[in-house]
Amino acid sequence: MAKKAGKESAEVASRMLQHWHEGVPDDRLAHLVKDATRSFLRSLQTRLARHDVQLGHWTFLRILWEKDGLTQAELSAEAGVMAPTTAIALKAMEELGYVLRKQLPDNRKSIYVFLTPAGKRLKAKLVPLAEEVNALAIRSLTDAHISIVRRSLLKIIDNLASDECIQDDPKRTGAAQSSARP
Repeated sequence: MAKKAGKESAEVASRMLQHWHEGVPDDRLAHLVKDATRSFLRSLQTRLARHDVQLGHWTFLRILWEKDGLTQAELSAEAGVMAPTTAIALKAMEELGYVLRKQLPDNRKSIYVFLTPAGKRLKAKLVPLAEEVNALAIRSLTDAHISIVRRSLLKIIDNLASDECIQDDPKRTGAAQSSARP
């Protein structure tokens, strides 16, 4: 099963490289970032699968390793996913013995998520896999290039976050709508 997934992944990567090098080398930057992200995730997914961990669980584990005991709603927000997605993933992770969900006596409304000892132990196995993927991704880049890529991506994130703030401003949205009318 893992060999078949690896072969399919290699075929996808090959098509993606051909697309970027031959088909549309000057396509939009957003597409290039998306494909780079997909490549990172496929590489990580292959490694996580060797430890019977799903890629979708990785995000939640990473967050909980840093902030154990979040509410389910806080975990959804941190992961940037909808509550039903979080609930489904946590149910599976609970069945695997990675997390425990419980209500606390002083707050019966919220469900808190805690790592089990098994969930905590995964960190020592899985973080090196993510570090391996990152090292592989930057293998032939100089420190200067890595610094430029990092600064550039952070600036892109800043620019888009600023735009989101402007778009979320009700005054601006209303002004834009009223000025757009004929």
